[in-house]
Amino acid sequence: MAFDGAYLYAVKQELEALTGTRADKIHQPSRDEIIIHLRGREGMQKLLISTSGDSARLHLTQAVIENPAVPPMFCMLLRKHLGGGKLISVRQDGLERILFLDFECVSELGDRVQLTLACEVMGRYSNCILCDQDGKIIDSLKRNADVTRERVILPGFAYEMPHRSRRLNFMDTDDETIISALLLAPDAPLDKALVQLFEGVSPLLAREWAYYVCKSDFIRTHSMTQDHRDRLLFTLHRTAEMLRNGGCQFSVLQTPEGQLKDYCFLRPEQYGALMVVRPMPSASAALDEFYTKRDLHARMKQRANDLFRLVMTRLERVSRKLDNQRAELAQTDKMEHNKLCGDLLSANLYRLQKGDTAAVLENFYEEDCPQISIPLQVNLTPAQNAQRYYTLYRKAVTAKEKLSEQIEQGEQELAYLESVFDVLSRAETEADLLLLREELCEQGYTKKKNGRQKPPKQQPPMVYRSEDGFMILVGRNNRQNDLLTTKQAAKLDIWLHTQNIPGSHVILVTDGMEPSETAIRQAAVLAAYHSKARDSAQVPVDFTRVKFVKKPNGAKPGMVIFTNQQTLYVKPDAQLCEKLAQKV
Repeated sequence: MAFDGAYLYAVKQELEALTGTRADKIHQPSRDEIIIHLRGREGMQKLLISTSGDSARLHLTQAVIENPAVPPMFCMLLRKHLGGGKLISVRQDGLERILFLDFECVSELGDRVQLTLACEVMGRYSNCILCDQDGKIIDSLKRNADVTRERVILPGFAYEMPHRSRRLNFMDTDDETIISALLLAPDAPLDKALVQLFEGVSPLLAREWAYYVCKSDFIRTHSMTQDHRDRLLFTLHRTAEMLRNGGCQFSVLQTPEGQLKDYCFLRPEQYGALMVVRPMPSASAALDEFYTKRDLHARMKQRANDLFRLVMTRLERVSRKLDNQRAELAQTDKMEHNKLCGDLLSANLYRLQKGDTAAVLENFYEEDCPQISIPLQVNLTPAQNAQRYYTLYRKAVTAKEKLSEQIEQGEQELAYLESVFDVLSRAETEADLLLLREELCEQGYTKKKNGRQKPPKQQPPMVYRSEDGFMILVGRNNRQNDLLTTKQAAKLDIWLHTQNIPGSHVILVTDGMEPSETAIRQAAVLAAYHSKARDSAQVPVDFTRVKFVKKPNGAKPGMVIFTNQQTLYVKPDAQLCEKLAQKV
């Protein structure tokens, strides 16, 4: 469900309970997000304002979001103007997707002024604009977000509402007007016509209304019977009543496999058994549940853009180099033929003379001595031609040795870079990125920045516990994988890793006991989930005792060799991992 005006109305009612609270802290975790801490008698609430194109929204959040070390300029401006300000009202014009937050603040001169934070939640045109009491723009999160002749978003310009199409508000429009508008509009499927007719209505809500009117039957607006019209008016009134009186049934929709798909302020019936409906206590809780994990991934990807580019560039470079080296190695297969030619020419020098273009000789290395034609260079003597073939043979032997060594090193580097990319894709905190940057710097992929910097603190491994009580440890990055496997784990513990797939090292702590099949299988599920194959259906996971795992001298972080392994095929399960997770 898009964050439509109707859902924003529900959020507005939730925020109205916070009037009288004060803006205590203001942060800007990313380019498109603002978090305002509102402190009141009942404690602290965090208000999240997101202007990201694919997840624009406004709601209270419980998520713990890391902030950059240096706050951006717009964040500093909000702290200057809104810091300590009291929230005095929350306004919405009809069901327009704009929420106005009015704050009573104290100016630099000590005067009380009213400032307004206009939160425009309109997809890629979303913005957060701070205006003074005269309606002039102080600044905005996105300058020139919608520059037209009618509307300019720059400091000093008067704030103007975005262009607004003439649509009806289903919460305060009479029945006769609604039916007349449907009949006068072009004939269309009912759900699409409702989206065009009413402001602040998303396709999901329109489909839910249409489903109530005619169930699974397809109906067009000009084909509606009186019964259809009565049912439509009834569901419109019921929805409006739910929004006005706080009777909404907030929910999150997910597939039977657990993948989040949508959210709504009423219980949807249109999907039947295709979707699982999870009730939520509030509008903010539903949005928090739906967006938190997805936004975490997007936020970390944004902060790690330079690392992604670096690793991808090196991966492509190493892959191309390996392809060229393998092609060269394939050419060295002719070296035995060159030695054969040298031997045959040396044995038949008396039959050859300078100026011959080819030598047709018997191959005495094979039965029946078949004849073979050997090309010659006319400017060389027969002996020099023989030495030429021996030289080509020796070069091929040397090249094969060197190329084999270089290909082995390249394959190890490729495996390491793929493991780094996997860790980077699963990074969840700024500390994870800092540790990865330090690791890449130690391996010579990046340069150390000038100046004294505090080294990042290594986080402990992720801790899980199997259903029958065995502790399971999962490494967060390559260096921690090494530490976990070679230092912390006991020799009789079980080591697990996805087969030929980048992923975390997993240690099943046995404390000298024989682990159960359940514990091993659940540890294998964790290994599959914390790997590049997280979204696969069947993942092979190797496991063996830690005593059979060795780290070769000079191997890159996270690279080990192991023997005596067995293999399990498991399916990654996010819900099981969440269930087994232990707080540390």
